[in-house]
Amino acid sequence: MQVPGLSGAQRARGSGARANYIRRGYNAAVELLLYAWDLLVNLDRHLAVLLQQYGPWIYLLLFAIIFCETGLVVTPFLPGDSLLFIAGALGATGGIDVHLLAVLLVIAATLGNTVNYSIGYLLGPKVFHWDRSRFFNRRALDRAHLFYEKHGGMTIVVTRFIPILRTFAPFVAGVARMTYLRFTAYNVASALAWVVSLLYAGYWFGNVPLIRQNLTTFILGIIVLSLVPLVFEYLRQRLRRAKA
Repeated sequence: MQVPGLSGAQRARGSGARANYIRRGYNAAVELLLYAWDLLVNLDRHLAVLLQQYGPWIYLLLFAIIFCETGLVVTPFLPGDSLLFIAGALGATGGIDVHLLAVLLVIAATLGNTVNYSIGYLLGPKVFHWDRSRFFNRRALDRAHLFYEKHGGMTIVVTRFIPILRTFAPFVAGVARMTYLRFTAYNVASALAWVVSLLYAGYWFGNVPLIRQNLTTFILGIIVLSLVPLVFEYLRQRLRRAKA
């Protein structure tokens, strides 16, 4: 369709400008992904540099990352498991007080889940009110509530160790109106288990020569292992549907 009043040259320039805009957006997205990948696999170097540059402010930075990774559904891509392990390894060198960091990050993880739960709690009734919708209807909300009342505690604990699901589980718990006191108990327990286990694993083993020399491979191994339960559950559900 041609726009009246525009010459062929003007239309060509407009098409070229749109193509350049799309190309720049694509290049920016690729650069962002490459930077995120570099940050992920070379997290030890980046964290060591940040520690040298900002000193005590590193505690606030790590607090913010863990809080956002667990508290905001738009930031599930932030490093969690690997960040805790590397921070623990840096703590073993004396650059970070690992015990203080453990307390701060347990608080960050607990607060993050609480904020995520609260957002879901507030948004749930506004989303699940379309009776004709296949997914966002009152019956779906009631089923989710029953599931979280029965299995919500284990869901919060297990997904704490699984990237991406860790970010969405408390949000869905809020949407499903899981009892707040029950959610809080499992939230605190899972935050303690997650932070303490990975942080002190890094503290005790992160500077073992074999691990230190192959830290990138080890970080990737942590990421892969943390995704295994997610893949297993996906395959189990596929198998169950195939048999049905």
